[in-house]
Amino acid sequence: MTQYRNHLPQLDGGLFLTDGGLETTLLFHEKIDLPFFAAFDLLRDRKGKALLRDYYTRYTDLARRDGYGFILESPTWRASADWGDRLGYSREALAAVNRESIELMAELRDACRSPAMPVVISGCVGPRGDGYDPGALMTPDEAEAYHGEQIATFAGTAADMITAITMNNAEEAIGVARAAMGAGMPVAISFTVETDGRLPTGQRLGQAIQAVDEATDAAPAYYMINCAHPTHFADELSRAGSWRGRVRGLRANASRCSHAELDRARTLDDGDPAELGGQYRALLRRNPRIAVLGGCCGTDHRHVDQISLACKAAA
Repeated sequence: MTQYRNHLPQLDGGLFLTDGGLETTLLFHEKIDLPFFAAFDLLRDRKGKALLRDYYTRYTDLARRDGYGFILESPTWRASADWGDRLGYSREALAAVNRESIELMAELRDACRSPAMPVVISGCVGPRGDGYDPGALMTPDEAEAYHGEQIATFAGTAADMITAITMNNAEEAIGVARAAMGAGMPVAISFTVETDGRLPTGQRLGQAIQAVDEATDAAPAYYMINCAHPTHFADELSRAGSWRGRVRGLRANASRCSHAELDRARTLDDGDPAELGGQYRALLRRNPRIAVLGGCCGTDHRHVDQISLACKAAA
């Protein structure tokens, strides 16, 4: 049963937490073999489900402690057709695991929500290719057809919305937004940027947001930034333009390293959780419309703990 498709509560002015770097936590902290960073594959057995349940509960506990809402982002960043093929999933099996991921999110929601803590379930959609490299760009029509399969599956579940994480080009983001519109699902688009604050295509963040809005009649409910350190995008987020008000969420990396450096790394750079919290606080003060706070690569519950405390003080 969905609750928030007609109106997302994170747009009402309160702060919402979400989780950190799921895949890096599983890979480096839990020592889980994670082919293609495909966390959804853990849903194959009870042990994997229990691990995911414990992972998310660490974060919902933080939200309850500090009086935030929470967004449960499903572990389906890699659960689209091309990645499913590489992991040996049939289309039917892939649809089933996407549905099962939302069932787990609904179970977690029912265990933690309260009148003081609204909980939104988001069906996570990842890029067709490498999140760090746009590679062969799709047209918006191609992206709509590709991502529409996963989004249509989410539309038949308890998911309240779609979030497209680590989008590295505007064309793919346009396709995702159109597919979500067609399925009757609210959608958030989260772009990743390089150390210069630009998308991997070289396009400025503001230009990418404006391109998606123009092509979709401003269909996304809001935009986010993920998989980059605050020092990579703070200046870009200070640039003038009405697009800045469309950025409502941050999921930053713990590391200051570039995408290329992270790709080559064999150890985890988990940065400084307290410093990261302070950087979020500064960004929130300059951009008070930001409402969704979480982490990406290298972050875990320690980082989100510090982000939560720092931004609660700022709010």
